[in-house]
Amino acid sequence: MSKEDHGHAKHPRLLELEAMVGDGRIDTLVVAITDMQGRLMGKRVQAEAFLAGVIDHGAHFCTYLLGTDMEMNTPDGFALMNWETGYGDWIAQPIWDTLRVLPWLEKTALVLSDATDEETGDEIPVAPRTILKRQVARAAALGLAVKAGSEFEYYVLKESWEESNRRGWAIPERFGYYNEDYHLLQATKAEPLHRLLRNQMTAARVPIEFSKGEAAPGQHEVNIRYDHVMESADRSVIFKHGAKEIAYLNGWGITFMAKPDASWTGSSGHLHMSLWDKAGDHSLTHDPAAGLPYGMSRTFSQFVAGMMKLSRELAIFIAPNINSYKRYASLSWAPVNVVWGRDNRTTGFRVVGHGSNLHVEDRFPGGDMNAYLTYAAAIGAGLYGIEHELKLEPEFKGNGYVATGCERMPRALYEAIWELEKSEAGPEIFGQDVIDHYLNAARYEQQVYDSVVHNWERERYLERS
Repeated sequence: MSKEDHGHAKHPRLLELEAMVGDGRIDTLVVAITDMQGRLMGKRVQAEAFLAGVIDHGAHFCTYLLGTDMEMNTPDGFALMNWETGYGDWIAQPIWDTLRVLPWLEKTALVLSDATDEETGDEIPVAPRTILKRQVARAAALGLAVKAGSEFEYYVLKESWEESNRRGWAIPERFGYYNEDYHLLQATKAEPLHRLLRNQMTAARVPIEFSKGEAAPGQHEVNIRYDHVMESADRSVIFKHGAKEIAYLNGWGITFMAKPDASWTGSSGHLHMSLWDKAGDHSLTHDPAAGLPYGMSRTFSQFVAGMMKLSRELAIFIAPNINSYKRYASLSWAPVNVVWGRDNRTTGFRVVGHGSNLHVEDRFPGGDMNAYLTYAAAIGAGLYGIEHELKLEPEFKGNGYVATGCERMPRALYEAIWELEKSEAGPEIFGQDVIDHYLNAARYEQQVYDSVVHNWERERYLERS
């Protein structure tokens, strides 16, 4: 039984699940962990097997699931999982608070899990959800709770993933042919999908507040209601996974890729974050007596200062893929410079809200983010700012794309790798084992990309070189 069950008493959601299985409302339980790339991996448990206790002590999974690339290859260099260790098993320990009934899959429920060692019961330190939990615990030790909400942008496509594969992954055709930002008519054309996402996600306890057209043909955005950061991260990974399932099952194509084509507007994964007391009852972002801009508290200003200072150093946790960095383009609605502004969408950090609703929007993450890692980096950097009493730089006013005298986000994954390799703050926040693990993954990704000859090269050099 999970540590989150607090002793031997069964969790109320587990009792609820047993009742639903017993009367036939649920016949399949999905037990899932989140891998390094932010994807759900796991097993489906049949109803009778569940009632017979098959996962009373968790579900086994191969250790390699936390040491693969996007193609499920097993690169060398991971200390915890390699051919010498024999690729044994770890345990997916269900977190019954996360249990959801999935209305888009017949008689199916989902429970997220922590990755644990079967012998010791310890959580696996490189597991994304555990990485975030440790930052949440660090915040709690300082008397702080973090509340957050995620926004996701995505493209609706006219072709399925299978069709894209048959076409050799050529540029897909988008559902739409003009900028649909806030356009109700254009959004209506794909409303059968967006309505499913809003309502089925909300029914699965991933409450969607808004959906709207975004700044390109076929691009859309949803806002997930804010909550404690752990809950918001859980909602984020379930949303991305579930949105893909809903789209596929209803004949749509959908992608959260950060920049599917150089001419397309990138898809974001903005984070909205605020600080609260440990109980989560009183906002700590606002303190007019501090004399800081827009009523920011000193603690909150230090938190934002930390996020800004470490944006480059922790970039691989914010922008994890080769493609992530192609989204950072001037005048593209994706930020490039590490500056902050009041309600300014050209800056990397946008301070919005008033009073207890004051919060910061981190605009650097893309739709391809792993929410656990990205939130962990944001919190870890923010706490670093508090612990080191960093001073927030003056607000940038005007066009943030032309800001000078400030840091710029890395232009490519290899630059982000260099930044993390020389970072002193990264190991201080996450531990050297986590840094080494994710550096190894990033280096391998860069190595694979560098070894491939791309269409651009043939077009440029085949005849003329």
